[in-house]
Amino acid sequence: MANVNGKEAVSLNGEPVVKRSRESVAHESSLRAPKEPQNKVTVVLGAQWGDEGKGKVVDLLALDADIVCRCQGGNNAGHTVVVDSVEYDFHLLPSGVLNKNAVSFIGNGVVIHLPGLFEEAQKNLQKGKGKVVLTEMERCMFNFHQAVDGIQEQQRQQQEGKNLGTTKKGIGPAYSSKAARNGLRVCDLVSDFKVFEGKFRMLAEHFLTMYPNLKLDVDGELEQLKGYAERLRPLVTDGVYFMHKALNGPNKKILVEGANAALLDIDFGTYPFVTSSNCTVGGVCTGLGVPPSYVGRVYGVVKAYTTRVGVGAFPTEQDDETGELLQCRGREVGVTTGRKRRCGWLDLILVRYAHMVNGFSAIALTKLDILDTLSDIKVGVAYSVDGKPLPSFPANMDVLTRVSVEYETLPGWCCSTESARRFEELPPRAQQYIRFIENFLQVPVKWVGVGKSRESMIKLF
Repeated sequence: MANVNGKEAVSLNGEPVVKRSRESVAHESSLRAPKEPQNKVTVVLGAQWGDEGKGKVVDLLALDADIVCRCQGGNNAGHTVVVDSVEYDFHLLPSGVLNKNAVSFIGNGVVIHLPGLFEEAQKNLQKGKGKVVLTEMERCMFNFHQAVDGIQEQQRQQQEGKNLGTTKKGIGPAYSSKAARNGLRVCDLVSDFKVFEGKFRMLAEHFLTMYPNLKLDVDGELEQLKGYAERLRPLVTDGVYFMHKALNGPNKKILVEGANAALLDIDFGTYPFVTSSNCTVGGVCTGLGVPPSYVGRVYGVVKAYTTRVGVGAFPTEQDDETGELLQCRGREVGVTTGRKRRCGWLDLILVRYAHMVNGFSAIALTKLDILDTLSDIKVGVAYSVDGKPLPSFPANMDVLTRVSVEYETLPGWCCSTESARRFEELPPRAQQYIRFIENFLQVPVKWVGVGKSRESMIKLF
């Protein structure tokens, strides 16, 4: 007990004051002091409508990574990576799986279609590539989710004369099951299969009630899933503990690969023409169980022009010879769907909005070489509606479809950039284009892509 002038000291409420030792005070101070994370994750995100070349940036950063993570989305994503003249297409696996020394971790924000996962893993892992780990909280997507996705898109076309342009991969219905709390997770599949079977039949019946013409082979799919459960079990772990140990253990390089892109985010994107998950930086925390203080550098991937798959507002779209040139030179065809991408000028209002949401540390500017033949290059720098300037990126898609774009016209360089391997080797006008983007966004450009291979990514700093 504390003693003052020979008397026992008491607190304001009359209780005796306990004297604390120096060790106790030091211990309490250490607990209260903010603890700097041992390891932070590096995040790569798309800054437009997807197809910016995230896979190539991830592949580059994954060369010395210990763990590469996917945090959201599903097999609606498509990333192409070229290594030693071999082209790899990824939909569910992180592009970093090409590093045989890295662990590829798929977080609980991802929905997985097991046949697609195993097909992709077999194609890539049999070549001596890395190890794949899944969290037990992973959401499962089933064949009826994909069938319903197609039906819903057909209904939208019939009822409203327009669709959302989904990939019909089952993403929306699978996330709907998650939100309705009747979905199934990997932990259900790899536990008691009889219990899983009962839940699966109930979920299938739920969709049959809503879509009576749905054709399902419930018994056949259950048989298939039983086989997948055995193959999946060795890959499944407690995802929260896995990430906690990686973040707080010995020094590790942890890379997070975002799927889709900022303007496809369910909350911040061009709704309703978006995907069903959070593709912005917040999805890293919720999709992997990573505390916000453990998020380190966030790199935004920006294509040197703009593309979009499917329908939805696209202010800088060029439905003319310029758009056709960009589509042909850029080989703008969707990896997942095979659909031609719509093409247009770089929209910096859109990219600035993505930066506001994500807080990019730096930019990776890709496919600069596609602009090599253009004598003039336009960049969208402001929006207006009915002659009135818009101070910010509009949330209302009816407004976005009506905007007029103010362009800055920059001179083209009219020569090939494909052989450049240093910034100084780029034509002066190409350098000017890059500096213009940096100055507008107030974000540095760290990499510039001038081709499909790893070697064609120029590092500026």
